[in-house]
Amino acid sequence: MEMTFEIGETRHGEVPVVAVAGEIDMATAPALRERLVAHETGHDRVVVVDLTSVTFIDSTALGVLVGAYRRLGDVGSVLRLVVTEARILKVFEITDLVSVFPIFDTVAAAVAG
Repeated sequence: MEMTFEIGETRHGEVPVVAVAGEIDMATAPALRERLVAHETGHDRVVVVDLTSVTFIDSTALGVLVGAYRRLGDVGSVLRLVVTEARILKVFEITDLVSVFPIFDTVAAAVAG
């Protein structure tokens, strides 16, 4: 059974929100990387990645998020994540990335900071 992968973007006021659905793995992570690279100009002070509809995340995807977090930080921006699924949050806990990323339960909370 093939899982669909979707990525979209909206703006909540001045804050871009990149929403991802489905599985983020070696095959789909490059699309997420490409979308996040577009925000590494420093024009957006905050970038939110909404992972509420993500069903699976692997180490490639985590690498993409960590890389984006660092590159955004280099230009004075911050990457915030929205994670509500317990097993996705568990991946961030096991890898201790909860100490790296600001993680929120809603897009509104992530936008507000």
